[in-house]
Formats: sequence, C-alpha cells, structure tokens
Amino acid sequence: MAKTFSVEDGNLSSSIIRSSKARISKDIDLTFTAKPSGEIFKKQDAAAVKQAIKNLMLTNFGEKPFNPLFGANLRALLFELADPDTEYDIERAVINAIEAYEPRASILNVTVKSNPDGNEVKVNIVFRIISTSEEVTFTTTLARLR
Repeated sequence: MAKTFSVEDGNLSSSIIRSSKARISKDIDLTFTAKPSGEIFKKQDAAAVKQAIKNLMLTNFGEKPFNPLFGANLRALLFELADPDTEYDIERAVINAIEAYEPRASILNVTVKSNPDGNEVKVNIVFRIISTSEEVTFTTTLARLR
C-alpha cells in the first residue's frame, strides 16, 4: 500500500510510504473438539484458509441465507455424465467460487478426475495463501450416493 505526499503534508522529501502488516487468518475448528480447558481449538493461517475452501466447495447454491450464489454448487454436477465436459464444468465452478468468495487464496492449479465406476469425482486444488505465499494442496472426493 502506498501513499503519496502532497504540499499540505509539509514533507516533500519522501514521496512514498510503504507499509505492510502480516495478516493472520484465524477460524474456529469445525470439529468443535474441546481443549482440556473447555475452549475449542482454533485454526490459523493455511489450515484456516484450507477449511474455508473446503466449506466453499461443499456448499451448494441457496444454502447460505441471504447469499443464494455462495458456494461452488458441485452437487448439481455430480449426476451429469462422467465426461471431459463435466470435469471442465466442475473445474470452472471451483475456480469461480474461490475467486469470488476466498480473497485469501490465489489459485495455481485445479485438476478434476472422474471415476464413473466408483461414482466419484476427485478434485485437487493447489493454491497460494496470499499473506504468506505458502502453497497448499487440497484434495477432496465428491461421491454420489445411490
């Protein structure tokens, strides 16, 4: 972030101030496991962002009140034909959801591999945490239940 001085500032010898503050991502652990003290565990940095992306991938349109387009809506694509077009649609849905709703992550790679015999789709997401430049891989399997 930069600020340029003006004549009113009175200090024209320095033209730019650069400041950066490391932002720590924090979230509660959704397993709600209690510590011996009675508090719940917390997730920080990469683990917090990874949990947020997992929740985003597993959320369907209309599940979040007052925000009907939140989520990746992957469940709607699970009963489509297992072909390259559906894999591409899942990949685009993942990329669009992360770009729209997770500003702490920058996507590096998304791969989707369907297994029609096992009634499942494996999604592998590689992303970078923006505040720390740490690369994280998140893999999940989306399964159809009959």
